[in-house]
Amino acid sequence: MRRRYVCHWLLLLLSLSITSLAPGQEICTGNLGENIFEAGDFGSGLANLIPYDPGIAPGYTYTLSPPPNDGLYTITNNTGVWPFLFPGWQSIRDNSGSPDGYMMVVNASYAPGDFYDQLVDGLCENTLYEFSADIFNLIDAQTQNFIKPNISFLINGEVRYNTGDIPQNEIWNTYGFTFTTSPGETSVQLTLRNNAPGGNGNDLALDNISFRACGPAALILPFEIANICEDGNPIALNATIQGDQFPAPALQWQQSFDGGLSWADIPGATGSSIVHDELSAGYYYYRYLLANSPGNLANSKCRVISNVKVVFVQPKFYTLADTVCEGGGIMVGEKLYTEPGVYTDTLRSSIGCDSIVTLHLEVVAGLGMAAEISAGAPSCFGYEDGQISVSNLRNYYPPAAISLSGMHVSGTEASFPGLGAGVYHLYIRDRYGCGLEDTVELVDPPPFFVSLGEPRAIRLGEEVVLEPLSNYPLAGLDWEPEDRLICEEPCLAPLARPWRTTTFYLAATSAAGCQAADSITIQVDEYRAVYIPNAFSPNDDGRNDRFTLFADMPNVQEITSMQVFNRWGGLVFERSGFLPNDLSMGWDGRVGDKDAPNGPYTYVFKVRFLDEVELLYTGLVNLLR
Repeated sequence: MRRRYVCHWLLLLLSLSITSLAPGQEICTGNLGENIFEAGDFGSGLANLIPYDPGIAPGYTYTLSPPPNDGLYTITNNTGVWPFLFPGWQSIRDNSGSPDGYMMVVNASYAPGDFYDQLVDGLCENTLYEFSADIFNLIDAQTQNFIKPNISFLINGEVRYNTGDIPQNEIWNTYGFTFTTSPGETSVQLTLRNNAPGGNGNDLALDNISFRACGPAALILPFEIANICEDGNPIALNATIQGDQFPAPALQWQQSFDGGLSWADIPGATGSSIVHDELSAGYYYYRYLLANSPGNLANSKCRVISNVKVVFVQPKFYTLADTVCEGGGIMVGEKLYTEPGVYTDTLRSSIGCDSIVTLHLEVVAGLGMAAEISAGAPSCFGYEDGQISVSNLRNYYPPAAISLSGMHVSGTEASFPGLGAGVYHLYIRDRYGCGLEDTVELVDPPPFFVSLGEPRAIRLGEEVVLEPLSNYPLAGLDWEPEDRLICEEPCLAPLARPWRTTTFYLAATSAAGCQAADSITIQVDEYRAVYIPNAFSPNDDGRNDRFTLFADMPNVQEITSMQVFNRWGGLVFERSGFLPNDLSMGWDGRVGDKDAPNGPYTYVFKVRFLDEVELLYTGLVNLLR
């Protein structure tokens, strides 16, 4: 059993994400108010998709079968668990840091148009607001020549800001602008419009749509926690307003009693400073509301909020009671305690406060914790649909906590889906720190590939069988272009008869749903397989009795027309629209009901080939009896 060290700290957890701010934006440089769009982050949930249409995208259709095709959208918390992604699409989560946070994924329509529209009312006139949103170009940086999203922000149908092309930089980009409401204007229609066409690209994710009042910088300085001792002195908190946007500012100080989750006005605290005089140990949270008039201060849509100031009153006496598993321990100051007993120590904190700590420590023996651990590898190479599960946990002190490489679940069983290949560290601890550890490795299956072989060359009219080779059984094949292939479903080995040089593309699906693609170019030689005799003898001996054109088929599709002229230019035979090699359709050496005289005759054949090319063939043929 590894030694366990226990420390007691206040943890302030901040969800951090990498977000780029587009250059040249007129964003708010001071403090912001509450987000009027309460649902602008699309919420969160355990389900991968919201199971109903939220009705927020005019002209678009909501889909529960991701990824969405052109003109469709969905609300999801992770694109990485979808059965497959379009080529070039990235596996991403929303821009909140929460594993269950939702985002809007849009596959743009072929025609530009609006894809988000909301009415905001209850605003204040002559007030500055900021309208912004986080946008992610879903196409990865390596994919070239794809259309980039291009979004306009509209106020009351008027374009007020344009993002330009949103780059394929694989991060969330924040776009926005500020504007001032007109006199008497208390409601606005906010719209996001897609300007780029659909097709290859123009696929985006949207999150954190924000519409907030903007004011001067409203600060309580310094930003750090104000630490005082339990036997110390009261301290003053001062409002610092940077900027002249509000000539006669109105303030209201607030305090939170639940760690910043909710706030209450401090009665009478409307001046530029307040005094914290509560010296009981604990954390105290303060902020103030700021507006350009008392009337606007009363409207949550017209005021801004200062930063939160935390005051920590450090207690003088600490009493700790803990129970640890045998072999573990607890650290107090610089001392490690591993045996049961009562211990007292005097510590000096980093801010100079003297503290007396009494520790009551119990030690219990482990019960021999055991659990069933199962693992499922990703279904395809590079996919993130693997899973590790824990069940049948036994021999422990409840409650228990299960952790897998930074993911935590409380309870006796857990399932961690959406995992890619890698080594994962599993930790299970009960209430006293007894537990077990294990390492689980998920291994990708071999990459799925399909091959059509090397490029090939054929003559016009020849056929070639396209036989894909793969390392997995093939469940589905999609060929392009389909109109030059002959096959029946599932079209595993189609017959190709191209009439010009053609590249055939194959998108293959394995039985596990893995995707692979390949292509092959068939070079077509424009060979014209035509033979015209220079003599014939219509004497009914069964040899060379008729004159016609001979050719390979389907190299030649049709003899469009055939004409034969005598030496004076007179037409002696004519026929049109017949197949080559058919002697019955040729000239039998007669003109009307008489035999034509021996000698040379001029012929003109017009021939249509497989590639729709028509050529004229002329020359002399000798009639010999």
